[in-house]
Amino acid sequence: MKSTRTYVALALATVLTTSLAACSSDSKNEEPAASDTTTTTTDSSPTEESDAPVTIKVVSLTPGSSDEAFAAFDEQVKAFEAKYKNITVESQEYEWLPDKFAADLAGGTLPDVFQVPFTDGRGLIENGQLADIDALFKELPYAGDFNPNVLQAGQGADGKVYAIPYSAYGVGLHYNRTLFKEAGLDPDKPPTTWDEVRADAKAIAEKTGQAGYSMMTQGNTGGWQLTVATYAHGGRIQVDNGDGTYTSTANNDGTKKALEFLKTLRWEDNSMGSNFLYDWGSINQDFAAGKIGMYTSGNDVYTNMVMANNINPDDYGLTVIPLDGADAGVLGGGNLAAVSAKADDAVKAAAMKWIDFYYMGKQIDKDSAVANAKIQAASNQPVGTPALPIFSKELYNESQEWIKDYINVPLAQMTGYTDKIFDLPLINEPTAKTQDSYAELDPVVQAVLTDKNANIDSLLSTADKNIQRLLDR
Repeated sequence: MKSTRTYVALALATVLTTSLAACSSDSKNEEPAASDTTTTTTDSSPTEESDAPVTIKVVSLTPGSSDEAFAAFDEQVKAFEAKYKNITVESQEYEWLPDKFAADLAGGTLPDVFQVPFTDGRGLIENGQLADIDALFKELPYAGDFNPNVLQAGQGADGKVYAIPYSAYGVGLHYNRTLFKEAGLDPDKPPTTWDEVRADAKAIAEKTGQAGYSMMTQGNTGGWQLTVATYAHGGRIQVDNGDGTYTSTANNDGTKKALEFLKTLRWEDNSMGSNFLYDWGSINQDFAAGKIGMYTSGNDVYTNMVMANNINPDDYGLTVIPLDGADAGVLGGGNLAAVSAKADDAVKAAAMKWIDFYYMGKQIDKDSAVANAKIQAASNQPVGTPALPIFSKELYNESQEWIKDYINVPLAQMTGYTDKIFDLPLINEPTAKTQDSYAELDPVVQAVLTDKNANIDSLLSTADKNIQRLLDR
């Protein structure tokens, strides 16, 4: 086994990010479509065509993850190599960063198997940068079990599969239970309205000296989270015209309400601290360190906080984001496992075995799920962090039952989310020029948090025009 820890400037957007059409393709409350049958198998891998030795390079964990997390990953590599004795796995640390991803991909520094958010799938497919894995995908016995709304994130216009969805999320409100207690708030009763978020943030700031509420603002995450807040206030930042064209609607009432809320917390309540240049990794770090009372992000970031930031589980709480308005909803997204278009047939076949083993096995096969949970639990890694199903809610619930003896995350502190998320409408991220649109909105969020006299109408008007130019190209 060759599991090296080489730094690669790439990945993670838990911007995350993009578009889970699951639960709802029309923004109404529906459970993900369930297939007629669910598949559990002890060997779900694609047919092995050759026993010739082959080496594949794969992504491992986010840089900065703990030694225990890397040890658990290496155990999984060992198990894979024991099963496929002709395949050698070399791993690279990986963090998806939108401003560097394209250059790394074009420059050939990406591994053979890598991860991208749903939002990037279609563009990479159109550019011919992802391998056509459709034939190999169809050999998987559970290929027909995917929620089709989720699977489409990895499909091209030709209907073929170029990337496989392996995780899905709905944005939640993360809160620090310890700061809630210190501020005289009940951590078992997190806020359910934006007015309550404001009141709780102010109490935390005044009584603990920490930021009551924080916001991502850079590396496209400001635009991402502004879109989250826009959806939560009933707005949209883009309209699909249904004819291959798109209209930017960033200058809408929902976005204005979201920005006015931030402006109030920042300049009237002084409850947002002093750091206004957060991205996904740095806001997770400060939250885990007890410097932030509340913020919004994907429901799955607890895993990163344990693996990279050593969070105290007692501090963590998760609830659904407040929704305000008839068209309000929760932004949903997810991540895809993809293979480089530069991979030859042998590497593609081996890569698909890795994707099946590492990403998918624990979701559809009881034996794989239990084996993975044992490894994770033995190295004190999170087991059972809430997720949204990529197959069906029923299969997801079944998979949680498989590993219930190994679950070590504080699920009782996440019921504000897990008890309610399936009753809320999930809304896709913008389809066209997603990351570019987010990049245009980053400066808007930054301006509102750093300039007391920032003109929200003017900022949104400019961003709207810039985004439309991008969409018209």
